[in-house]
Amino acid sequence: MRHFFKYNPLSILLLLTIASCGSSKPNRKALDFTLSSFAKKTAELSETEQKTWHLYDLQQDSIPGISLFKAEQIFPARQPKPVIVAVLDSGIDLEHPELSNQLWTNNDEIANNNIDDDQNGYIDDVKGYNFLGEAYNEQLEYPRMIVKGIGDEAILAKAKKQHETELSKAKDNLFQYRRIKSLVSQAHESMAEALSKEDYTKEELEAHTPSSAMNAQNKAILLQMFEYAENIPAVLKDVSEGIKFYDERANISLNLSHEGRTVVGDNPYDITDLGYGDGNPMPRDDDESHGTHVSGLILASKNNGTAFRGVAPYAKLMAVRVVPNGDEYDKDVALGIRYAVDNGASIINCSFGKTFSPNAEWVRDAIEYAAKKNVLIVHAAGNDSRNLDLEKYSNYPNDQLTLEEEIADNFISIGAIGRSADQDLVASFSNYGKIHVDLFAPGDEVYSSMPNNTYEYQGGTSMAAPIVSGVAAMLKAYYPQLNAKQLKRILMQSVTPLDLEVSVPGEEQTAPFSSLSRTGGIVNAYNALRLTQNILR
Repeated sequence: MRHFFKYNPLSILLLLTIASCGSSKPNRKALDFTLSSFAKKTAELSETEQKTWHLYDLQQDSIPGISLFKAEQIFPARQPKPVIVAVLDSGIDLEHPELSNQLWTNNDEIANNNIDDDQNGYIDDVKGYNFLGEAYNEQLEYPRMIVKGIGDEAILAKAKKQHETELSKAKDNLFQYRRIKSLVSQAHESMAEALSKEDYTKEELEAHTPSSAMNAQNKAILLQMFEYAENIPAVLKDVSEGIKFYDERANISLNLSHEGRTVVGDNPYDITDLGYGDGNPMPRDDDESHGTHVSGLILASKNNGTAFRGVAPYAKLMAVRVVPNGDEYDKDVALGIRYAVDNGASIINCSFGKTFSPNAEWVRDAIEYAAKKNVLIVHAAGNDSRNLDLEKYSNYPNDQLTLEEEIADNFISIGAIGRSADQDLVASFSNYGKIHVDLFAPGDEVYSSMPNNTYEYQGGTSMAAPIVSGVAAMLKAYYPQLNAKQLKRILMQSVTPLDLEVSVPGEEQTAPFSSLSRTGGIVNAYNALRLTQNILR
């Protein structure tokens, strides 16, 4: 379940309250991208700005985006070369109009003939591959380890402790969300009757004079809810999603009896057990939307008649389904990386992660394999509000052998920022770390494609990573001679560093933004192009 979508329909704290009432360090000697000052945005963002805020420029527009619009305005148009971006994720809606014309095609494979025409080991992999077959709902890794007895005594003890803690939290939150839904539903029904309308505004609610103590209590509850959504039906929708999330977490993700892998037919703990899965990486469930949202941010069509677009709409999408509704298996991730590398991907986006990885060496071997083939891997840092530099916190996959030693120079870890260039710049859910997070990118309330020709705002480091993948794809398309190591260094050396004190995720304190990642900055497309031109002169 840890795809690194930010899942916070409403603050749990608020709900409970109401219910009771290795990389090289950057060297910017040649070019200095530091922003010494910028104007604070005072006006509300327009609808277009909201949908594309991540593409604006902080200095020009007072919006902490990646300066893509600025890059396209200032640099002369170049003819991009073909570049393939593999998205290792959940199923992806390849029929979405934003994506359907952006697909990589394996021209050596004939669709739906049940034959491995190109003899690459994968049958009917015309648009990518699905390592999950028909599986969707899955446990987290540590319940699987507990059931199968995987790991030594210390690891199993840690897994059991985390399972006990997380199961208790899931059940408590499920209970609270259900209570909140009941309270808000009753208050809304009563207020709609009092105001003779269901679509009342916050202003109308504020102007209402309660006729009883109960009516006054309902008004107070609803006014608090208006702080988190535009209307009460939207609040109830969020709360219902929270109920669904914690119900699945308690009864599927953390359920020791759940068996989600059986339908696949392989042994997920045997890397030599191959030949499973199929050539259809489309979603298997109505709620399987994560990969579609991620893909749109990278390469959605630019000429779609809407404000929305991807960072690199000339890139081609290779869809690799490896992430279920639960924790991904190390085997699928390792084979998925190798599949992407062997079939021509230059960039691999990995917007997923987990805290336990019993076969981490398989994935690290695949990362090293990608490095040898000059393939960049962009990974979401995670949504746990944690300092990943602390030894007690693990986030897999990663490229670390020890706290400081990395296995390769082709793996980059991304934290998330929001729309406000102030103390609240860093997304409250984002992981961080001066050693283990390389840079930040827009990742909160970002608009992108969803299955069945729809669109939605989502948040998470899952959204920040594909924005960086898009910038990497832009550089690779314009300068195909760049290798993975160079791409990573350019991305890191061209960030926008900010001299800004920010709230530290998960802590009641502030710290310099520069202290929360290796570069201390935000990915910047304009700066990256400037630096690349400077290097390649």
